Amino acid sequence: MTFPFHTLMVQGTTSDAGKSTVVAALCRLLHRRGVKVAPFKPQNMALNSAVTSDGGEIGRAQALQAQAAGIAPHTDMNPVLLKPSSDTGAQVIVHGKVRADMNARDYHRYKTSAMEAVLESYARLRAQYEVVLVEGAGSPAEINLRARDIANMGFAEAVDCPVVLVADIDRGGVFAHLTGTLACLSESEQARVAGFVINRFRGDISLLQPGLDWLEQRTGKPVLAVLPYLHGLHLDAEDAVASGQSAKGAFRVIVPVLPRISNHTDFDALRAHPDVDLQFIGPGRPIPSADLIILPGSKNTRNDLAWLRQQGWPDAIGKHLRYGGKVIGICGGFQMLGASVDDPHGVEGAPGSMKGLGLLDMATELTQQKHLLQVSGRCEFSTGDATVSGYEIHMGVSTGAALQRPAFRIEGRPEGARSEDNQILGSYLHGMFDTPQAFAALLEWAGLDGAAPVDLNQLREESLERVADATQPLLDALMKTLKAS
Repeated sequence: MTFPFHTLMVQGTTSDAGKSTVVAALCRLLHRRGVKVAPFKPQNMALNSAVTSDGGEIGRAQALQAQAAGIAPHTDMNPVLLKPSSDTGAQVIVHGKVRADMNARDYHRYKTSAMEAVLESYARLRAQYEVVLVEGAGSPAEINLRARDIANMGFAEAVDCPVVLVADIDRGGVFAHLTGTLACLSESEQARVAGFVINRFRGDISLLQPGLDWLEQRTGKPVLAVLPYLHGLHLDAEDAVASGQSAKGAFRVIVPVLPRISNHTDFDALRAHPDVDLQFIGPGRPIPSADLIILPGSKNTRNDLAWLRQQGWPDAIGKHLRYGGKVIGICGGFQMLGASVDDPHGVEGAPGSMKGLGLLDMATELTQQKHLLQVSGRCEFSTGDATVSGYEIHMGVSTGAALQRPAFRIEGRPEGARSEDNQILGSYLHGMFDTPQAFAALLEWAGLDGAAPVDLNQLREESLERVADATQPLLDALMKTLKAS
């Protein structure tokens, strides 16, 4: 089939409007038709990331979109990734590798060079695939960010591609979002908007129709599709901590929402299990009793460790352990469990050292080299032969006696640590709950006997199929609209 577009960009009126999901759904629909399609996000700002087949790092959402397209994730799919380490600074990753740490002003000046990297990656994808589906970032209506823009209309103008504008009706104000965003664009940018997508609609569509008619008449742009609100999806979040409730089982797991929490998709399988009540505990909230406490990954380990102390987590963890509870630390959370976290090179801020929680006999030194690995192995804490797979993304090396009792054996080498009383487990391995065997073994270690494993990849595939089915009207409308133009 001949497509009326080789590149299509999906932009949103706000962050979390549904751009990532729409791109994933379109990738799956085209993949079903046998079309060679690739996702692309010029610039992503996210602390959820994935390790690619070529040994680099990209946003988690682009890895999901690659899965929807039936291909392996590659660094060209997200050539510029920003990982915030503070309110004004971020680690800048270009073509999968750390380029530098920059404040907002320095990065704004760097955007000209970043655009060169973006166009290089786009050209390579364009040469390999029939269709490239591009996801914007945030909103194209951010007037203060329009100069040197590489994430939205700046890219669309550079490659001359049509744009679809997505708005989330569940948040309210959808007509204001769409008309206001369009009004903030230049004439040439307005001209390349092929139409609107209203996302997450629930209710009687006939009651919405007068608004749709008004929108089309006022803007001269078609409403390409009204997509339904789909409950129970299991898709990787790009960045924001999921706000929906978990399965609310009897086994309670709590996770502190660190200011720089990273890769909280580690807990998606737990959220999906019917026997697990997973709760993210934000600032100022009381820390409830639990069966398992998990300290998540962090983009700024020392600052997030200081935040834990301010919020009273060390005392809560101590009480939890005295009553026989279990604790897991992942990546930055693993580093916090040791005696100290040293940053002599200023990797995550000013050089210095901070006392850790002192729960594992080890110390960590942050290093300038980032470890990026896709790995597999077995669970050392399991009485069976449970396998595990996942990925490592960290800047630091941990040493000490606790590592002589590893949590996993990864491709023949020991990985992670356990306390002598077996109440505490730490690891650099992200995605440890995603493998069904490891999932069941970890819950059994934590005290939930006989829990059926969750196959997160299967749930992800089922969700991709659901969103693709729901998005079919959009693809049909795009084929008709863009062919006519």
